[in-house]
Amino acid sequence: MDSIFQKKLKRVFSPNSIAVIGASDSFEKLGYHVMKSLVLGGYRGCLYPVNPASERIWGLKAHRSILDIEKEVELAIIVVPAKKSLDVLFECGKKKVMGAVIISAGYKETEGDEGKYLEERMRELSEGLEIPIVGPNTFGFVNVTDKVNASFTYEFSLIKEGGTTIISQSGGFCHLIGFLAIEERMGVAKLVGLGNRVNLDFHHTVRYFLEEDSATKALVLYIEGMDEPRKLFNAISQSKAKKPIIAYKSAKNVKRDVASKFHTGSLAGNYKIWKGAFRQFGILEVADSEELIDIAKALEACPSMRGERVAVLSGQAGPGIIAADVLEKEGLKLANFSEVTQRKIDELLPPLAIRTNPVDMGPAWYSPKTILSILKVASDDENTDGILFLNMFASANLKLVKEMVRILRDLEPFNKPVIACLCAPPGIWDEEIKEIDGQKGIVVVPTPERAAKTLANLYRIGSTGR
Repeated sequence: MDSIFQKKLKRVFSPNSIAVIGASDSFEKLGYHVMKSLVLGGYRGCLYPVNPASERIWGLKAHRSILDIEKEVELAIIVVPAKKSLDVLFECGKKKVMGAVIISAGYKETEGDEGKYLEERMRELSEGLEIPIVGPNTFGFVNVTDKVNASFTYEFSLIKEGGTTIISQSGGFCHLIGFLAIEERMGVAKLVGLGNRVNLDFHHTVRYFLEEDSATKALVLYIEGMDEPRKLFNAISQSKAKKPIIAYKSAKNVKRDVASKFHTGSLAGNYKIWKGAFRQFGILEVADSEELIDIAKALEACPSMRGERVAVLSGQAGPGIIAADVLEKEGLKLANFSEVTQRKIDELLPPLAIRTNPVDMGPAWYSPKTILSILKVASDDENTDGILFLNMFASANLKLVKEMVRILRDLEPFNKPVIACLCAPPGIWDEEIKEIDGQKGIVVVPTPERAAKTLANLYRIGSTGR
């Protein structure tokens, strides 16, 4: 059955035609919001609303049932009450859909026996019909690459297209990370909420996005718990595709383990075992959403981090010292500049500045060209593997980032990762930071601590061989 599902996943996540069963023109219905996501999100395939009580929905002809649609339907999005979902799924089988998204809730995540019974019947029916299901109890998925917003949240269509695919047990986590991605300019390829995983689980989707989806350059997994984690790790170890994998594991203690069971119906398991498995299979574990966003951005935009030697370049001494402390804590070390590099930096800065690593670039505030020259010199240094570039706003350096944008346009991309912190009051450097972030091998994050942690994670991922 797994091999049959794998062959269908291309048409599930990149469908040429979609039927929304339970589509609506009423704002109070989830079917309205699914239609809004597809229509306003720019879906380019054939879209068929299904609702026996309507003639037209969102300006499109409505159908009484999926069986009344004359043309082929590749994906069915089901937004009907749980008790009706099995009948609808049976009709999807007769229509020979390639897959389904079941957004409806009310299955094994509930405390009663009825939900568990419905989900088990759904499993049996879907396997007999050979229909892979995203869900139930899911927000759906978003294919940013192909403009398929198969969810009830249109705003996911505003996410910047990129190379990170996020596979999550939690729709709420997808909303959290999706909106943070918009705010912090993180590129996303796919955003998938697995929900209760009735027959489509982590190992199916991980294998597909590792091996079959060329738009996916890195994977993020949000895991609460699963019944057969070995299948996930087998899928990773057996894959020939060496894409970075990042994991965020929640429900780490007994009380949250129980909460996890009533969220998506699976126990979380012993966290120490999970932690060891992540390390064994070369998966980078992150501790929070910000760390996840930062490393995903860096993986997409920066060159690889080949060693542990870091140059810290700071417009003010304090942030540089803070960053250096975090680097040491994370197992990296300050680079010892070569004699040639140190001589060039000495020539660029006056003697009153601290010109050894960490470098205090404060005296060059009025000369963005000098600050960029220091960055270029440090990047070219044979003893340096990565760079932290930190500049906090002050009235005297008002033009710094604007001039940086102009100068960077004429520079070649940096051959080593540059993680920058460019901090200013709202409205001062906002547009310039947007233009710099993700360009020429530079990624911008909000604080020196996050910058240092991101560089450390880049190094860890480079050390895994993925």
